[in-house]
Amino acid sequence: MRKHKAIRFLMVATFVFVLVTFLTMIVKTHYQTNTLIIIAGFLILLTLFLGYRYLDLHHEDYAYERIIVVIWVPIGAVLCYLLNINAGLGSVLSMGIVGALASFTPQLNKKSNYLKQIPACIYCGAFVGMSSIETSPSIGFVIAAGTLAGLFFMISKNLFLGVGGKLGTMAFAGVITASFIYWVIV
Repeated sequence: MRKHKAIRFLMVATFVFVLVTFLTMIVKTHYQTNTLIIIAGFLILLTLFLGYRYLDLHHEDYAYERIIVVIWVPIGAVLCYLLNINAGLGSVLSMGIVGALASFTPQLNKKSNYLKQIPACIYCGAFVGMSSIETSPSIGFVIAAGTLAGLFFMISKNLFLGVGGKLGTMAFAGVITASFIYWVIV
């Protein structure tokens, strides 16, 4: 039970860190004064804390997505990246094509619960594949970012229920984490 609580706390802390960093960087680019950045960062943290504290964002039980389902996240990332960069279709069109094709997978066998779970995974991965060549310099980077996004997808099965943008946020966290690791190594 302690392990599950630690994983849940780590997942929430990771999302909060990524979101606060991203929102603070947005404020920093628009305003040059440090005082305003500190005030905006404090307001962002306060909003996230109150939302986490008073909204019912997750179940009380601890469940994780199966790896056999999560493996489709990096596959969706690679497919979207190949259409985006190699085929030159652009990020939005590539995302639309991969997402539309993924939506038809449950039609292959309407009784299969496994096939019903695949579209969300592929769609999450397609968000990773939308990255530009400056952000995702190689297919190896996309696979790593897709794998990290898949890990976040697996852990966050019962977290942030009813919150819009969960798949995109997990993909963003995967790309940011992979970028950070890439920055540290290189």
